[in-house]
Amino acid sequence: MLRRFVYALVLATALPVVASAESFTAYGPHLGFTSGPDQFIVGGHLQWGDVAPRLDFVPSADLGLGDDRTVISLNGDFRYRIEARSSWQPYIGGGVGIHFISYDGPAGDDNAAGGHFLVGADVATKSGSRFFADLKIGLADAPDLKVSAGWSFRP
Repeated sequence: MLRRFVYALVLATALPVVASAESFTAYGPHLGFTSGPDQFIVGGHLQWGDVAPRLDFVPSADLGLGDDRTVISLNGDFRYRIEARSSWQPYIGGGVGIHFISYDGPAGDDNAAGGHFLVGADVATKSGSRFFADLKIGLADAPDLKVSAGWSFRP
């Protein structure tokens, strides 16, 4: 029951934003690690900037390896940019994720869904891209902790 609710929430949240947005404003790779399960992650993201004042929609996909399982996660995050007087642009937010889990050995496959709170910051690089680092605290069946860093490039 909870899983269906989370799937519906992801869909209800993401569709209007994507439909009203013209095209993404940035894209890029990211990598990091999770705890609970303990995994190395690599993935990519798109960013629709200013879907509301100072609010970005950032869907992403991750591949997690380790802890006797492989996890593919599809995430939908909202980031609220906090005004700062430095070159670093902090943000806070939250999101939901759907996780497709393949266990090593006879355990088989499973699906899970959960949410997370996030905090992070990004900074412009000399090449014009943006470097970011963020921390996500998981809720329900999401990883307990996810730390990632990556780059966002303008199309």
